[in-house]
Amino acid sequence: MRDVRRSLFAVTGAFALIAATLAVPATAGAGATAVTGGNTEYLVLLEVGADRNQAIAAVKAAGGEVVKENAHLGTLTVRAAASGFVTRVSASSAVEGAARSRPIGAVPQLKQRKTVEHENGGTGKGRAAKKSVGMDPLDAQLWGLRMVRSDLARTVQPGKKSVKVGVLDSGIDARNPDIAPNFDWKLSRNFAPDIPEIDGVCEFRGCVDPVGWDDSGHGTHVAGTIGAAVNGLGVSGVAPNVTLVQIRGGQDSGYVFLGPVTDALTYAGDVGLDVVNMSFYVDPWLYNCINNPADSPEAQAEQRTIIRAMTRALNYAHKKGVTLVGSLGNNHEDLGKPRTDVSSPDFPPNTAYPREIDNATCFDLPIEGPHVIGVSALGPSTKKADYSNYGLEQIEVSAPGGWFRDYFGTPQFRTNENLILSTYPVNALQAAGLVDAAGNITPSGLAAGAQKACPAGVTDFTKCGYYYVLQGTSMASPHATGVAALIVSEYGKKKGRDFGMNPDKVGRILMDTAQPRACPNPPLQTYTNEGRSEEFNALCEGTRNFNGFYGHGIVDAYAAVTRH
Repeated sequence: MRDVRRSLFAVTGAFALIAATLAVPATAGAGATAVTGGNTEYLVLLEVGADRNQAIAAVKAAGGEVVKENAHLGTLTVRAAASGFVTRVSASSAVEGAARSRPIGAVPQLKQRKTVEHENGGTGKGRAAKKSVGMDPLDAQLWGLRMVRSDLARTVQPGKKSVKVGVLDSGIDARNPDIAPNFDWKLSRNFAPDIPEIDGVCEFRGCVDPVGWDDSGHGTHVAGTIGAAVNGLGVSGVAPNVTLVQIRGGQDSGYVFLGPVTDALTYAGDVGLDVVNMSFYVDPWLYNCINNPADSPEAQAEQRTIIRAMTRALNYAHKKGVTLVGSLGNNHEDLGKPRTDVSSPDFPPNTAYPREIDNATCFDLPIEGPHVIGVSALGPSTKKADYSNYGLEQIEVSAPGGWFRDYFGTPQFRTNENLILSTYPVNALQAAGLVDAAGNITPSGLAAGAQKACPAGVTDFTKCGYYYVLQGTSMASPHATGVAALIVSEYGKKKGRDFGMNPDKVGRILMDTAQPRACPNPPLQTYTNEGRSEEFNALCEGTRNFNGFYGHGIVDAYAAVTRH
């Protein structure tokens, strides 16, 4: 793995201390200037060992208002004007830098989801303590489950409830009967309140979606692949007996901003999560560069702060025992040889400009941050999906992500069966017109791959399970996360009241037990038959045991828990 190269509830005991750390309003000394505030939220990074009060005074002098503090990372969440604040506050010797954390003001339009895939479809340790589990009715459609051999692994190790997996995403729909048995209501949190200007009208008071809710669908889909329960209904996950914890850091609209992500990672470490899945990149920069000449001085300072803040957060979680798994991304490029970035900044909308990317000084985060296990996406034929990023520099393993255009020249080309089926919120399907007001799947929903399963005797459709097909490295990463959770379940140890495993050991087992897969012959994979331009052509470099398409191989749940 590489080194460095998207209000909490009132509780008692240790959890109350964590809540206080993440959300303590900060005050300056008596001599501070008046607060002016503004309509943009920033994350201010304090210099290591700096005087906290001096930093707060600098924030106020720069026209900012401190609204929250993360003492573990040395950050302040601040509201200030949309421009000029970064330069002014960074002049203080107590401040290392500042970056936009989350917008809170009006913007001209909504954004299409970017954490999801390019297409959604088209045509219609004690062995005695373990309990083998079977399969669920829709599992026959889960080719990804079979590819990673979860169907075999669960006869040996289906996962332990004591193993907690964090889903750092858009939320999780805990109403789904496949999610409910494994969902942890006590530990789950929402770090990303809705922003009406980009997420639409708030559904709940205060614009804070409750725990167990997901308006996007992305997080619920990811959670189902990781750990949907075996319950005789719908689908099951790679690790069907582990505990799922929502640590929401993404917006309904698909944006994933810095502040919620760093708070979620800190929380994951503090409450002892074992594995965290990250299927996103942190907005607004696809690549955060130290000193890109195409960027203004303020934009350069912002990106340097994002790099440092994410590095602190990832290091903090890893040190606390969290195994970090991330998607390589859907930009069909070698991350060690990046193309010109034409999509950044993606917020506010319509502000992007071309940026040449220097690989040595620019970072796609979190995947190019410390300790993150990088996962590429495969189609059902095991070919690298055309959209998937790749390359020797950042990849560790590969996993099923779905590929609509797989199997060119056969009846399975461009069919929903090539995608990844998983749990999905009914409210998100209704918003897309795929399910009607009465909970019935519409003709459009059937063509797009939506499915429904209700427990016996249930007439309330909100208590039924809904399922949908997606593709992307977002879908590959949770397959690897599920295998990582099984590894912790099998080899983890109890220390005091805690149960867990060193994340570096988890990563080594994940990679050592993956199924090696050689580069294609010839190694230049083209996708012209599938309708893609030459830009999608991908050169696979490396050996059978480690290469840029498959890393150390395709994750293998059965080999991971049996070591053979």
